[in-house]
Amino acid sequence: MRLFQNCRYYPSLRPRLRDLTQHTATFAGKMDVLKKFRHAGCHILLPVDQRAEWAFFAYGDDIEVQQVWASEQGMSSRATAAEILKAQIEHHRADVFYNQDTTGWPSDFIKGLPGCVKHVIAWHAAPLLNVVFSDYDLVVCNFPSILASIAARGARTDYFFPGYDRELDPFASRQDRPIDVLFVGGYSRHHRQRAAVLEQVAALAGEYNVVYHLDRSRLCRLAESPIGRLLPLADHRRPEAVRSIARTPVFGRDYYEVLSAAKIVLNGAIDMSGEDRGNMRCFEAMGAASLLLSDDGNYPEGMVDGETLVTYSSPEDAVMQIRRLLDDSTQCAQIARAGHDMLTTRYSKEVQWKRFEALVASL
Repeated sequence: MRLFQNCRYYPSLRPRLRDLTQHTATFAGKMDVLKKFRHAGCHILLPVDQRAEWAFFAYGDDIEVQQVWASEQGMSSRATAAEILKAQIEHHRADVFYNQDTTGWPSDFIKGLPGCVKHVIAWHAAPLLNVVFSDYDLVVCNFPSILASIAARGARTDYFFPGYDRELDPFASRQDRPIDVLFVGGYSRHHRQRAAVLEQVAALAGEYNVVYHLDRSRLCRLAESPIGRLLPLADHRRPEAVRSIARTPVFGRDYYEVLSAAKIVLNGAIDMSGEDRGNMRCFEAMGAASLLLSDDGNYPEGMVDGETLVTYSSPEDAVMQIRRLLDDSTQCAQIARAGHDMLTTRYSKEVQWKRFEALVASL
């Protein structure tokens, strides 16, 4: 197998990555910096982590870094992101293209991949939008209801999962954890259940050290600006309780550092996930040996309420569980450690890669 894994990152992360890569001139050097930063580290496949010659990794939509590769190969400075990505795939002679950016690349790009590509696999765990899933040989994620919806559109689907990032090991061993409750992620009133939980838990900030690192949308930033307050944008402003404890978003190793300082990591599914659970924050929080407090639902194997995580049934229940867990630090630490130990074995990178190999072999 010659693997090509293509990913993307949030626009709000771009300035941080520019800072990290500005002192490295080569494409290989920049990609090494980006891999070490560990953004979405639980999705990076084992051969990429091990720097296998036959495994290529790219952020295809990062035109600045991609143009460095293009320049090194003698391509025109006017080459588009699509042209560069196709050239990379062909240069690598990839026979498996694993795309984790389905919304970023249209149907004509997927249909026009170089002839060396034998199998095209997509990860998709988000709203269906306008992706033509039938362009792919296989669509994977760890949300059965999403897979069922994609299969109804005529695509072949199968179950796949994130893997424990061993770079979390030193973070997981941290004992001093000054943050009582942590949430890292996006805030939107459109995700009503999560927004209600965040607002209720934020009210605990007077009693506990509650920290939110929130990624705001452009409309939210406008709504909360002095000019935006003069406009009819109240629905896009965060509640005062949330806004008062909100900090800037964090990613990668910066995120790992914050996770390692937290006793409890709060999680809440967005509305599109139905009853399925198991978003990346579950794997990252448990990987950092923080206690995962998440909403009721159908979790991946090994994620069991009261054993490896704790679940809540409502915003009020979330608050009650937080009080109970912080009052019983021994149980809190025991469940957190059990979650970490389960994750490192059941969802190791080795197990994840064996599953990926089996999926490719099934095509």
